Amino acid sequence: MMRITADRDKCIGLGLCEAEAPGYFAVDDDGLVVLLADDVDAGHADAVRAAVAACPTLALRLADG
Repeated sequence: MMRITADRDKCIGLGLCEAEAPGYFAVDDDGLVVLLADDVDAGHADAVRAAVAACPTLALRLADG
């Protein structure tokens, strides 16, 4: 299983992650990423990988967990 981490200090709030995987990412009222789930199930792995890859500031990371 993969785990997501987010560095809100790097986030600039473009929302690309939310667009790619809305069940895992959201942008809050401050304009920063919020993780809706930490663990990624296999059925959503491709969408979460695309969301992480789309982040221009590298605020998102995936790790085996």
